Amino acid sequence: MARDIAIAVSGVSKTFKLPHERYSSLKQNALHIFTKRRYSQFKAVEDINFEVRRGEFFGIVGRNGCGKSTLLKMLAGIYVPTKGSVRINGSLSPFIELGVGFNPELTARDNVFLNGAILGLNRKEIAAKFDDIIGFAELEEFVDQKLKNFSSGMQVRLAFSIAIQAQSEILLVDEVLAVGDSSFQKKCFDVFRRLKKKGTTIVFVTHDMANVQEFCDRVLVMSEGKKLALTGPDQASDLYNRLNAQNDLDEMEQLNERNRWGTERVKVRTVEFLDGTGKPNRILTTGEPMTLRVELEPTKLDVPLLVGLALYQADGTHVAGPNSDGVKIQSGERFIEFTVDKLPLTEGTYTATVALFDKKGAETFDYIDKGFSFAVGGLKRTFGNMALFGEWRTKK
Repeated sequence: MARDIAIAVSGVSKTFKLPHERYSSLKQNALHIFTKRRYSQFKAVEDINFEVRRGEFFGIVGRNGCGKSTLLKMLAGIYVPTKGSVRINGSLSPFIELGVGFNPELTARDNVFLNGAILGLNRKEIAAKFDDIIGFAELEEFVDQKLKNFSSGMQVRLAFSIAIQAQSEILLVDEVLAVGDSSFQKKCFDVFRRLKKKGTTIVFVTHDMANVQEFCDRVLVMSEGKKLALTGPDQASDLYNRLNAQNDLDEMEQLNERNRWGTERVKVRTVEFLDGTGKPNRILTTGEPMTLRVELEPTKLDVPLLVGLALYQADGTHVAGPNSDGVKIQSGERFIEFTVDKLPLTEGTYTATVALFDKKGAETFDYIDKGFSFAVGGLKRTFGNMALFGEWRTKK
């Protein structure tokens, strides 16, 4: 293992055995003592490989249930891999289960010494840092109160304040800052900034892509227990958002029953979204070309059409309605396309209403209300509902 490598993960997999039958009482266990239990296997992590360099701020992201926390617990030595190996080069502190070892019947003062001892600090070291620990946690007025009277936020503040006193070379952080107000979270990230400047290696599991883009040097993206990508923070954020978008689209398809009506003298057969390469894709990118393609059922009706298109955000906000002035369908033509050179929609999920009218709008041939869903992502952070592709200039 090279000296500049802090963590080396080679072919790591973790499989859990899930029992089909669960016996919750001593009597049930006694009655089934000779019954062979059946198990199913769940692969939480499968064949993961990566290295973390010394001094690197390394992110791990993915949707819930993808195996992030299981992987982190294998790095911490809490879980033993089913296959593969994890090698650690340096002292390590896991910020995974903050407050483990706290005794609710003891005061905050007593728990500082108890938890500090669990982290490997002796009594003299804890006493020297005691005021800093309580001050950072903002618990000066409650230091002699029993921990059972503390809120969950107060307990997390105290646990984090103790944990950062362990001067380890490697930190493992698993969403421990999700509890606590914004000012305390800011203090915690200030600590991480100082540790990063000192050259501390940090492995950070999170769902917050803003923190990923601000802090991380490289990011492992996981999906269904597997390594999806090992890339930079911007690309990882985009990939993570696309994973979430695909899930949102799947849920939309289940929830949105198509509300459809019309005379059906002209009828929509399919609607597709095409990306910049011309391929069907329901996950599009801000600033890249997009085409909405409507395929019609064969018809002998020869009339100019008014094509209605309305785009809505996930909350139902109407964001655009680029209707046509009238499209004449020639013999043999079955497709109508609407093309945008630079898609101005920002990150999110959307639905589309597609409708066909006669030129005057008097007859509704086919109206499909919010029947089609798509998502938009982008590498660069944009704000608001629309992206404006203008240019900034200076003049004398």
